[in-house]
Amino acid sequence: MTPPAALRRALKNLKAGGSPARAAGAKAYFKKFEPIYLFGVAVPQVRSLARALSAEVKGTWTVRDAIAFADLAVRRRETEAKWTGFFLLGRYARDFPDDLARTIGRWIAAGRCDNWALIDALSAEVIAPLLRRHPSLLPVVTGWHTSENRWLRRASVVPLVPFVRKGEILTPAYSVVASLFGDTEDLTHKACGWLLREAGKTNPRRLAAFLMRHGPAVPRTTLRYAIERFPAAERARLLAATRGTRS
Repeated sequence: MTPPAALRRALKNLKAGGSPARAAGAKAYFKKFEPIYLFGVAVPQVRSLARALSAEVKGTWTVRDAIAFADLAVRRRETEAKWTGFFLLGRYARDFPDDLARTIGRWIAAGRCDNWALIDALSAEVIAPLLRRHPSLLPVVTGWHTSENRWLRRASVVPLVPFVRKGEILTPAYSVVASLFGDTEDLTHKACGWLLREAGKTNPRRLAAFLMRHGPAVPRTTLRYAIERFPAAERARLLAATRGTRS
């Protein structure tokens, strides 16, 4: 089965399993500037579809075929079609080539991944495993924080979450967050807060010190997300101690 044939199979299944009511309800979770097109298929069902397709082509596809499939899928407007591409590609993580980073960057820059759900799925399924296989790509990914594209900026942060949960790459993670304090996007602030919160699970003292050091420069949304797991008294202390006027 070729990548185009696999995509046709996937689209047929997604259309058949879609729910207009689910699609309409899901749109409430996205901002007005996020174009969202949905079949109305739940994530577990999309994963199941990607798993079935992967099993069917096992032994015949290489990672390049999986990349070609994802490249076709990401050109579709429906979120579940793109997810299918990411989920199937993720099953080839052990063979990811380092030039996949350029392909991902092009997908995002071209507007193929233009809502938070797509960036977060791409980050978890593809970018984070790519960094695990090719650690030298970390500066490339974190370097996206300088882009004018809001989704590339979010993608410079979210793939680091699985690493900081284990106490890994904390210094680069804190650095990219600090570089984004002046960002104007709420979704970037939330992503930074999420990353900090996960970093704080393994080293809460370092997180508290980081927040105190930067004080009012930390966007309040980032701060509130970052301190969610702290005891109530510590949350109150940090909120008060870092309050001020951002420059």
